[in-house]
Amino acid sequence: MKDSKAFWDKSATRYAKSPVRDEQTYRKKIALTQAYFEPDWSVLEFGCGTGSTAILHAPHVRHIVATDISDRMLEIAERKAREAGVDNIAFQQGTLATVSLDAGSFDAVLGLNVLHLIDDLDAALARVHGLLKPGGIFVSSTALVADIHWLWRLLIPLMHTAGLAPYVNRFGKSALTTALSRAGFGIEQQWQPNKESVFIVARKPVAG
Repeated sequence: MKDSKAFWDKSATRYAKSPVRDEQTYRKKIALTQAYFEPDWSVLEFGCGTGSTAILHAPHVRHIVATDISDRMLEIAERKAREAGVDNIAFQQGTLATVSLDAGSFDAVLGLNVLHLIDDLDAALARVHGLLKPGGIFVSSTALVADIHWLWRLLIPLMHTAGLAPYVNRFGKSALTTALSRAGFGIEQQWQPNKESVFIVARKPVAG
């Protein structure tokens, strides 16, 4: 991610106080994800933010590694986990590219509202594929910046230059699904709550 750590460290407190924009959609994504989980699973969530989703998923799996680029985000996440009595999440600072993780060690990888913030999508998907066990799933919920109103597409780079927004990768659904296939995933489920975002469950083939 380009120049993102300082932005998210600065934004962490405000981000933590922000309500979920669409609670019904969020809860549906949680339920769709948990339908795949098994009690003995090991899960990675990269770009975990302040940990809210990881904390909700924690009772349904054995262990979660939750990473984020922002130390401040993780400080809030760790406090929230303690307050919730959740002790099976290990929080680590770093990006998908920098955190040291063993290949083939996760049953599921979650990338929620983060893929559009990564400049090299192909490298990120290749990394996810390598971290999953054969047959493991990758769950993503992603803004489709190429599909938003044209005015926002023009404004976002200007806002990034001014330090008012993080870097944003402007791909659409077709480019994302093509990249997932190119990385070796089979798309098992996809749902668009609106034209500007997509929820996808993709699976690493057992022989892959």
